[in-house]
Amino acid sequence: MTETSIPIAVVGVSALFPGSVDKTGFWRDILEGRDLVGDVPPTHWLIEDYYDPDPSAPDKTYANRGAFLDEVDFEPMKFGIPPTIVPATDSTQLLGLIVAQKVLEDACRGPFEGLDREKVSVILGVTGGQELLASMVSRLQRPVWVKALREAGLPESKVVEVCDRIAAEYVPWQESSFPGLLGNVVAGRIANRMDLGGTNCVTDAACASAFSAVSMAVNELYLGQSEMVITGGCDTLNDILMHMCFSKTPALSHSGDCRPFSDKADGTLLGEGLGMVALKRLADAERDGDHVYAVIRGVGSSSDGRAKSVYAPRPTGQAKALRRAYELAGFGPETVEMVEAHGTATKAGDAAEFQGLKLTFGQASERKQWCALGSVKSQIGHTKAAAGAGGLFKAVMALNHGVLPPTIKVDQPNPALEIEESPFYLNTEARPWVRGGDHPRRAGVSG
Repeated sequence: MTETSIPIAVVGVSALFPGSVDKTGFWRDILEGRDLVGDVPPTHWLIEDYYDPDPSAPDKTYANRGAFLDEVDFEPMKFGIPPTIVPATDSTQLLGLIVAQKVLEDACRGPFEGLDREKVSVILGVTGGQELLASMVSRLQRPVWVKALREAGLPESKVVEVCDRIAAEYVPWQESSFPGLLGNVVAGRIANRMDLGGTNCVTDAACASAFSAVSMAVNELYLGQSEMVITGGCDTLNDILMHMCFSKTPALSHSGDCRPFSDKADGTLLGEGLGMVALKRLADAERDGDHVYAVIRGVGSSSDGRAKSVYAPRPTGQAKALRRAYELAGFGPETVEMVEAHGTATKAGDAAEFQGLKLTFGQASERKQWCALGSVKSQIGHTKAAAGAGGLFKAVMALNHGVLPPTIKVDQPNPALEIEESPFYLNTEARPWVRGGDHPRRAGVSG
């Protein structure tokens, strides 16, 4: 076995996604096929302020639905955070502490006081801009407000009064604002509060952020620089700015639903959530008597190279990443019976991903429809930086429990995919994952 094919054990899992507050609830939601998409709540933005069904309407979004976290109890003093700085701290940083604590407790089977923390690392997928950043930047627009109000003929006293009232709607600047709005501090705060001495950083690879973090985490373990790595993805950025970005691309569903690989797929919807796993080298996990949920045999990555657009996906580029993963894994895709796809439900994205999968799996075997294909986005939407974390959680739990989980909202597959002539079928209901004993259950995850 080469150094680059060291098996990596998943020894802990934790999840905070729409509809649940822990891994047990999220796994139950997946198995039951719960639809966790709903209207945008007023805690995020007001539909009457920003919604317009006309995609060309300026400064409006044509989408008014998504998947959103329920309220989560947070005790700041439990994590050594003064309550006064909570308003100046981004939600992702605070919720990240909860999820990280749970994944460590899961990995250690209870309190982790006895854990040797010197070589425990935190590497998470987190996109650069956080929700609090937009709020703090908005507060700095006072000169723009003043100019507009003066040009409208308001007296100076009224200009000051109105600007003060607008500024009061935003969190005031304080000493904690700078670290509180940074994405990298999601990992930094976990390392700080959990007293971890290994690497802490975040990676931003857009929708692939969680898997770029997993790739880095696996490399840390390959090289012996870490003994355990907490990795995954975090994204609570579901504000109006993010909806506007996706609307004007345009990538959001016009019908208000997320239907990956369906004949009715017309775009994605935005979700939010946090998912983390604790990784160790398999030999170390077995030595320490850890519970092993699943084993990572290979992680592949790639870029598309030159193309028509910086954001237009290419099947050949995605197939390249898959081939590299299987080369590291030491087995071929013909032994894989479940693929949790990225599956955004956008026409271009689904088509490119499916063609990339067909290129890889079709070359491995001429059999038809032996591999279950699905996407958790049908239930929780596109969680952006956490998208790979949601998919990884689903695959890990499927392997651990021996269940093929469902993908919902697919009455008929997209005929353009010609799925009947491919290695794949869309699994639409939970069923036992029964197979022979010639090799372990194997799953792939695409992000």
